[in-house]
Amino acid sequence: MTKEQISKLIVQGGFPDDSLERKLLETHISWVILGDQFVYKIKKPIKYSFLDFSTLSKRKHFCLREIELNKRFSNGIYLGVLPIREYKGTYALGSSEGKVIDYAVKMIKMDPQKQMDILVLGNKVRVADMQKLAGIIVDFHKGAVIIKDKNVLDVANKFNDLEAEKEFLSQNIDDKMGEVIDWAIKLSNAFLKSYKPLMEARLQSGFYRDCHGDLHCRNIFLLPEPQPFDCIEFNDDYRHIDLLNEVAFLCMDLDALDRSDLSKSFITQYNSLFPIIRNEREKMLFDYFKGYRANVRAKVNSLRARSAVGKEDKTKALEEVVKYVELMEFYLNGLGMDV
Repeated sequence: MTKEQISKLIVQGGFPDDSLERKLLETHISWVILGDQFVYKIKKPIKYSFLDFSTLSKRKHFCLREIELNKRFSNGIYLGVLPIREYKGTYALGSSEGKVIDYAVKMIKMDPQKQMDILVLGNKVRVADMQKLAGIIVDFHKGAVIIKDKNVLDVANKFNDLEAEKEFLSQNIDDKMGEVIDWAIKLSNAFLKSYKPLMEARLQSGFYRDCHGDLHCRNIFLLPEPQPFDCIEFNDDYRHIDLLNEVAFLCMDLDALDRSDLSKSFITQYNSLFPIIRNEREKMLFDYFKGYRANVRAKVNSLRARSAVGKEDKTKALEEVVKYVELMEFYLNGLGMDV
């Protein structure tokens, strides 16, 4: 579908439920239609190096895949996949008449005020919440498929992708950005070379699993029980990761929200239930993965700054870049490596 068709669907189209209001949210890969009780997520017809939604059959496949993967922990949020049909110039979701032009994932609408990032900013998340969340994530991880075949150093390429933003960030922030990025990439490459045997040993020991892949505060509700959702469905490689890499994202996100106390509570409880950090070298690997996750967030915000329509949006995105680059620098400095 196109954005124009989506807009027409919202205003004039048919839905399988009644709703007093419908609101459209847009991400870089999806359109999300919010109703009173349900949410409909439609994948954009796009193709990137890491994602391919370019054909109708592929979008259907990944809608079904999204349902399948998220049912591992989502407790009834994901309801099914509905066809979107065009009939006599109008569009309808779940209809049986007309030509199928796309598909939508139907979900229960959750209370947005219960998203964990909002609750953290409102100082409404407790240590007890982190301990409950740790237990839920441990249960999920213990039952997740173990990955035995994986290039453990593929994280290097993802880390080094930040180099593509160096010129833009140097021009729009300051020259120091380029220097920090060069230093970080050099240190990352040296660290991974040194830690490759440990990472391969962890692969063979079953610490690489089919994870969530995008476990951060915005993808968790507290209702009041913790409820993760919205895992990565479009690229298996992004989910087939070390459990340290998975939980490092959440811990980095909490650190970025100035709640390192909650981050420490989570990882302490997680590790007591499922020991994945058993020695100092594994603690260093965990800190490296936090640096890697901050690196990725820096790149995402750099891309947002590039595509920002207004000056205010660009400035905000660049401020986020600075925050995450500084956080990445903090984690990497703690690794005790000289380069």
